[in-house]
Amino acid sequence: MAQPRIGPLCGFNFQWMFIKGDDGKPIEADLRALDFMAKHDLRFVRIPTDYRFWTKDFDYFHPDEAVFEVLDRHLAACRERGLHMSLNLHRAPGYCINRNDLERHNLWLDIEAQDAFAFLWEGFAKRYRGIPAGDLSFDLVNEPPNVGQYGMTRENHAAVIRRTVAAIRSVDPERPIVIDGLGGGHYAMAELADLGVTHSCRGYQPMPVSHHRATWWDGHANAPYPAYPGVIWEGEVWDADTLREFYRPWREVEAQGVEVHVGEFGCFNQTPNADALRWLSDLFFLWREFGWGWAMWNFEGAFGIIGHGREGARFETMDGYEVDADLWHLMRR
Repeated sequence: MAQPRIGPLCGFNFQWMFIKGDDGKPIEADLRALDFMAKHDLRFVRIPTDYRFWTKDFDYFHPDEAVFEVLDRHLAACRERGLHMSLNLHRAPGYCINRNDLERHNLWLDIEAQDAFAFLWEGFAKRYRGIPAGDLSFDLVNEPPNVGQYGMTRENHAAVIRRTVAAIRSVDPERPIVIDGLGGGHYAMAELADLGVTHSCRGYQPMPVSHHRATWWDGHANAPYPAYPGVIWEGEVWDADTLREFYRPWREVEAQGVEVHVGEFGCFNQTPNADALRWLSDLFFLWREFGWGWAMWNFEGAFGIIGHGREGARFETMDGYEVDADLWHLMRR
């Protein structure tokens, strides 16, 4: 079945349910940031979450209801402003692209994690049944690994996704569902083109440009200087044409009737400003041509549009925020 489409909505990721506040609890919605988004017609709010906020000692099936009430407030704040919230499991039972070693089970191999994953999403479907499709989508698992990593194959990944989509639709058949590309969100999933869900790609390639000196990225130490265009990475000289070719498999899936959205992108603040802007300009140009929406990682901070601290950037005051003026222009033109 085909679900309602999310549309080419644009916005930001917010880590309110992924990074703990000073009190060790989830962070309440930043209403000022949401007001800014609503004012400027940026209507996509992606909320990456960590299941450990509501789970103790891997007891997946007895979540802390009080934490879900914080999510309820996040959703209410978005709906009050006409914003779409996309609820994402960034750390799911048995898998996270960051520190996967912290997991007890394996989402791709262990029935315990697969049962927990389906249980969580079926529970969210029950909780939010009746919320209009235009207000809320479910982004099942952030950035699955490369094929062969942690035992994941295209076949067992597809089995987990199909089972979970069926569980959600048994409760709420109209809920928009999003699935992230493989290999950290980069690789398209033609084998799931028939599922009737939105496919979410990424805007991080070439990695030496987006993640220059990002010490948590395994490849940072030996990555070339992030000159763009012209950086050589994975056997390619990267420019606008290379980016277009990189997205070709996604366009081929889209041609089968699949909606594509860019769930994350951004440029770490150590990349020289001129190179960052040239690269981002090419991305925005392509996505506008394709008709794709996007969500920057994130609003404030080293990858964001506010307070990123990149040397040479030009900032202007907007609604009380110091906004990267040139990046803002690229976003809005």
